Amino acid sequence: MVLPCDNGPYRGGKGTLFEGGCRVVACANWPGHIKPGTTYHEPVSSMDILPTALAAVHGAMPTDRPMDGVDLMPYLAAGATAQAPRPLFWRDGPYRAVLDKGWKLIVSGRPDKVWLFDLTTDPTEKTNVAAQQPAKVTELRALLAAHHANMPAPLWPSFIEFPVMIDKTLDQKEQPGDEYTYWYN
Repeated sequence: MVLPCDNGPYRGGKGTLFEGGCRVVACANWPGHIKPGTTYHEPVSSMDILPTALAAVHGAMPTDRPMDGVDLMPYLAAGATAQAPRPLFWRDGPYRAVLDKGWKLIVSGRPDKVWLFDLTTDPTEKTNVAAQQPAKVTELRALLAAHHANMPAPLWPSFIEFPVMIDKTLDQKEQPGDEYTYWYN
């Protein structure tokens, strides 16, 4: 049995780097520290959990290796200032994405494809503007390359790769012209 997956109105689902595959709600509850009903509008990452939890208990971040993520506590307190913009990165083998200042670039090695979206005007990623914005593609590719250059090599190679449809659920039949990318274990 194949279960359908629909993350509408966002495009994509599990196994994709489109908003339907990586945009999820984050919740935090800490009486006396986070005011009930607080809404935080900046994107965050699961990588932020460790630095935030360590800061909450006055712990120290490891210093023996580079660490991703930021401490969100200064931005969640009553009257806090907004977090400075920062890029967020995702990668799965040669399938990578970066979100920076509202622009999201997704690159796929298989198929060799580039998608660029202005999430401030197109949060559901319907219009790929890569061809119209070559300078933005170049800028974001440079961010991806710099981020990737600092990543350690995988401890083991991928042994499974399979196509994932971007705009269809698992129970829908593939048609010519459908967009897809590959998921790597």
